Amino acid sequence: MNKHGFTLLETVISLTFAGLLIALFFVQKSNLDASTRDETRKTAINAIYYALEQDFYQVHGYYPESISATNLPTVSPALWTDPSGFPLGMPESSYHYTPANCVNGKCREYRLTATLEKESLFTRSNSH
Repeated sequence: MNKHGFTLLETVISLTFAGLLIALFFVQKSNLDASTRDETRKTAINAIYYALEQDFYQVHGYYPESISATNLPTVSPALWTDPSGFPLGMPESSYHYTPANCVNGKCREYRLTATLEKESLFTRSNSH
């Protein structure tokens, strides 16, 4: 007698294997998405850093007490907002600017940081 089709055991094994592949796909996709968001954060921090160093400091000789599109107009407007949609300066933002050694709004130091998902903090600080 010739039977066609799959046995119950073959079907269960096939569905289990397919389920594992689907789960692996979504885990890898989640990791890739987080890495992409981290790269976006690093790009934004680097752009702000270079604007502070090459544009603002070169002209003024100090760093600002706060940063925004107003005093760093060369930074693309999209880079002021983190991948979660929070602008720099908001407590929820993964971007932070911390000035130091300030007198009358003129600072000698600063630290820019981005909180990353897959790595530790990404930090840039003044070079002068």
